[in-house]
Amino acid sequence: MEQTPKHNTESMKTANQTSIYQLLVVGIIVSILGVYLRFAGDSSTLSIISWVILFAGAFICCKAVFKILAA
Repeated sequence: MEQTPKHNTESMKTANQTSIYQLLVVGIIVSILGVYLRFAGDSSTLSIISWVILFAGAFICCKAVFKILAA
């Protein structure tokens, strides 16, 4: 009996889509921007904006990871 290689399954093809990894890279870049802004200034407004950007980037990264896990 010949078995199908495990790396050719449909879930692996779905998990290896480049759009998922592009989304992950965008999330990482947004998170890095949020961290940079967090330490760049001293105003409370900039601090709040940087936290929002940081959490938005983290949300984007989590979305990409859950797309990979759901495949």
